[in-house]
Amino acid sequence: MKRRYFLSALGAAFAVMAAQFAGTLQGPAEAADQFIIVQSTTSTQNSGLLDYILPKFTEKSGIEVRVVAVGTGQAIKNAANGDGDVLLVHAKPAEEKFVANGDGVKRFDLMYNDFVIVGPESDPAGIVGSSDVVNALKKIAAAKAPFASRGDDSGTHKKEKALWKEAGIDPAAASGAWYRETGSGMGATLNAAVGMDAYTLTDRATWISFKNKASFEIAVQGDDKLFNQYGVILVNPKKHENVKAEAGQAFIDWLLSEEGQALIASYKVDGQQLFFPNAEKM
Repeated sequence: MKRRYFLSALGAAFAVMAAQFAGTLQGPAEAADQFIIVQSTTSTQNSGLLDYILPKFTEKSGIEVRVVAVGTGQAIKNAANGDGDVLLVHAKPAEEKFVANGDGVKRFDLMYNDFVIVGPESDPAGIVGSSDVVNALKKIAAAKAPFASRGDDSGTHKKEKALWKEAGIDPAAASGAWYRETGSGMGATLNAAVGMDAYTLTDRATWISFKNKASFEIAVQGDDKLFNQYGVILVNPKKHENVKAEAGQAFIDWLLSEEGQALIASYKVDGQQLFFPNAEKM
């Protein structure tokens, strides 16, 4: 009788310990699942915007946001492969194609800023002060002044190629001569441009945040063609079962909300606002 009681008590104790152990395992597993992956362009990361707004979202929702910051083209490819839950980039035609292909659910305007051409103080192409970006590119090509291109299919590179095309110039024909393709992100390309005394196209937010300006300055700005719109899209969970649709949509809804939009507007570097929210009111 004593032996049977001992075994019964031992079994009960073991069951309790097993349940506690299972609970210990379940807790961190559930907690670890409370995150989403955002495939994003480098400018949102390099500018410091995401470091500024993401903790606010995590504090409110309990959802951690893990960012993969790459060029827009690569971010779209990653998201199309299902390697992420949300896409946040700045190349509207490519974003619309992403949705049309069934890779994304719906695209939303999020915020905007603009592109600028920066260059050395010596201004070999004579474009400083211009607000006509197409004419400025024609002058750069005519002067064979060094120009550093990202060459990485990013949103900035896509915009640059569109502007060269509008100018009627194929800069790739001068690749390795006055036209230099870095195949790198914006920060690395700006560093290369400074090192080569070359002009380059950059988003204003990255330029404002960039520390190694040397004697460089903004040469061209203010052209409507330099408008830079950002969009946000939920990766399609019907195409990729791993997508955390509920958490991803919660993040998108927060970005588009009055709170998210106000936070974007409040982010400044050296007193300058870097991004301007323009989501439709929900």
